[in-house]
Amino acid sequence: MSMKNYLAILLTMIFLGCSDSKEKPEPEPEDEGKDRKAMLTHIADNIIIPSYDNFQVKFDLMVTKSNAFAAKPDAATLTEFRAAWVDAYTAWQKVELFDFGPGEKHTIRNFFNIYPASEQGINASIADPNASMETPDSYPKQGFPALDYLINGIGATDAAIIAQYTTAPNAAAKLAYIKRVTERMDSILDKVTSEWKGAYKETFITKTGLDIGSSTSLLVNGYVLHYERYIRSGKFGIPSGAMLNGVPAPEKVEAFYKKDISLTLAKTAHQAYIAFFNGKSVRTDGTGPSLKTYLDALGAKDSSTGKSLTELLNAQFEASQTKLNALKPNLSEEVKTNNQAMKDTYNEMQKAVRMLKVDMTSAMSITITYTDNDGD
Repeated sequence: MSMKNYLAILLTMIFLGCSDSKEKPEPEPEDEGKDRKAMLTHIADNIIIPSYDNFQVKFDLMVTKSNAFAAKPDAATLTEFRAAWVDAYTAWQKVELFDFGPGEKHTIRNFFNIYPASEQGINASIADPNASMETPDSYPKQGFPALDYLINGIGATDAAIIAQYTTAPNAAAKLAYIKRVTERMDSILDKVTSEWKGAYKETFITKTGLDIGSSTSLLVNGYVLHYERYIRSGKFGIPSGAMLNGVPAPEKVEAFYKKDISLTLAKTAHQAYIAFFNGKSVRTDGTGPSLKTYLDALGAKDSSTGKSLTELLNAQFEASQTKLNALKPNLSEEVKTNNQAMKDTYNEMQKAVRMLKVDMTSAMSITITYTDNDGD
């Protein structure tokens, strides 16, 4: 072979090699639905932070009305305080599920909504202004349930309640305790919201792994726990007796002293849970990257039917919603007169717990890190 021919063949091979490299297809971009940073960013910016902002407005109004009641305890200020308390308690249901990150760090749920309230503990703390408000045994002595007792349950009638804050020997101490409760709530809420609006948000959206300390793991664990323990069990399983060896406990419903808002609180919490799953923005009517879109991108399906897991979950949420809609506003009275409907609601929600705790976490490769003692 002549040198001329050799060089021609060599140049041809080099040309073909270059052509092959140019014609290789670009790698397929990762499915946008699997972008956990986008999901975490949407959840922080468009769900969590604006939900806390909305709650802050309702909470601040409640504090204003409670201060007005303390300055002049009468029928008018009591009525306004109660109304603001209902609005704030209802708004709380939309943020209670964010019990991870700053919420978990400051155990805000434990200080805001452990019920039933301890009447004995509250009265002891009224008598002792130095009683600790930071220990676990103080949980049922404060928060919304304590305020429920103090403005709805401390007397048999409105006149009797007002007398507790005007003519009773320890009236001033009771008013001081209301202020102590609201100030403590305000302090904890400020810590949680400040961290979400500060450095924690950046930490949250950048810890995109799936390990136990990742944001997705913390979020999913907190999210599943909330449904299992605080919606299914707390609002229905325990009061109905379904989780107490069949022994009904009507006194253990949420908002026991007000009573007629217990269903409203449950419905609000349940709807907020569904909205979070589907990525519904609090700022707009639209949706964004969410647990639903992430599971869809993963192709998560029910192993027995082959159906979309997210479709099945939303259908199950809807089935539970139907059970909720069949209940009357006073859940304490429902336990006494229509308890099977309460148990039916609990049982319907239990179906979602299995899908959330087993199917969803498995599809996402998330490890459940909390423990529960009811066999689920």
